[in-house]
Amino acid sequence: MDIAIIGAGAAAVGLLDALDPEAVDSVTVFEPAPLPWRGRPYQPDLDSVLVNVPPEIMSIRFGDRAHYARWLERHAPGAHRDERLGQPIPPRAVYGRYLEDTAEEALARFGRAQVVRAAVADVSPAERLTLRTVDGRRYAADRIALCVGGGTPVDHYGLTGAPGFVANPYPLERTLAEIPPGRDVAVVGAGLTAVDIVVSLAARGHSGGISLVSRSGTLPYVWQRPVETAVRHLTPDGVGSLRGPVTLERLTGLIRTELAEHGEDWDELAARIAATAAADPVANLREQLAMVDAPMLGRRIIQEAAHTAGPVAWRLLPETDRARLRSGLFRTITGLASPMVPRNAAALLDLFDAGGLRILPGIEKIEAAGGFRIKHGAGTHTADVVINAVNPPPHAVPRAAGELVSSLLGQGAARHPHGGLAADPGTGRLLVGGRPDPRLHVVGDLAGGGPFLTSGIPGVAAQAHRAARSLGATPP
Repeated sequence: MDIAIIGAGAAAVGLLDALDPEAVDSVTVFEPAPLPWRGRPYQPDLDSVLVNVPPEIMSIRFGDRAHYARWLERHAPGAHRDERLGQPIPPRAVYGRYLEDTAEEALARFGRAQVVRAAVADVSPAERLTLRTVDGRRYAADRIALCVGGGTPVDHYGLTGAPGFVANPYPLERTLAEIPPGRDVAVVGAGLTAVDIVVSLAARGHSGGISLVSRSGTLPYVWQRPVETAVRHLTPDGVGSLRGPVTLERLTGLIRTELAEHGEDWDELAARIAATAAADPVANLREQLAMVDAPMLGRRIIQEAAHTAGPVAWRLLPETDRARLRSGLFRTITGLASPMVPRNAAALLDLFDAGGLRILPGIEKIEAAGGFRIKHGAGTHTADVVINAVNPPPHAVPRAAGELVSSLLGQGAARHPHGGLAADPGTGRLLVGGRPDPRLHVVGDLAGGGPFLTSGIPGVAAQAHRAARSLGATPP
């Protein structure tokens, strides 16, 4: 079996690592980027741009939660420790090296393997699949896996091209170097990308004011020290074993049962979460930082379940319940599921206390006119520089893959109503003419129908494992 993998980011690394060399005749990877295997997030950058989760949640090898931790211990023993978290939290470029090493080790296991440094323009479903690159070369394959990564940030306020506007902040090493240290900077958004930008500005000695401008003004939660949760009910198997239709009400019952067995109450936790969403963000950040060592397991269990049981539950929920989650609970769920590391939280708190950072909620409009005029809930603010920290929407088609996706759509593939390409959730097979095509697989955020949380590493590793199994190319 000859396999072609389009894209060389984390999804491709997870797939390569999951494939059984004995079941594969050849592997060809197509990637035009100068540094394959790292994707957009893990390119070389400032040391202040950190991996935002503990090592046990960052293993690209499905079923081996310690794979990345072992690599980190070999290559940087005792380094990059976040003392509050009690875990190493290295720069994202270090994680990029882990992905590179894992990919190269996997490629070396195959008898025939190559990396073609070109983008794929289209796929033709002849007797064998034929891929054509943008420079006109053609390659044959029996199976194709689309691992093209996520989309590009959205410019909600139409500022692209305005002097002083940074549409795509990464790599921060390049974009922040172009900002004079005394300028007033507004960061659009208040999520993890915004945290990266603010912490990195401070690390570079920025002396001008920094404002976080967003609709809600809500910051992410702060990671608590990892502990063993011993979750029994709120698991993928637990969700899948629910009898009858899966609804939000029944999932809430499962959460109640899980928390009760750990001596905690869901109503109390839900009330605390709701109060946090309405609280002053700086006071809330201070409280979150003080709770890093708190013994209660409730929030830890919810965070874990969002990434493990969440994708299974999402596929089973009716569309009415999915719509409720998208519209009413989006920010709360993303803030809970993707907290910031304590080191970054402490850096933000220092900036707030020193008066160098402010939050401006209720953003309504940003206009470029010899600088920027920002209308928000409490009035108007001016800034010299605006940096876009709005993340790409989940399941967006990357610009570089646009021609390829158009080719597939022209051959019967379908867009999912909420973004990405329609694929069978159990196998990752692309739906062509409404039916799963065993020759075409999607791994990563391009697969439509998943949760509105952008695919994290655990989800990508699980998708890669399912795709390898569907290909008939996992070890016996």
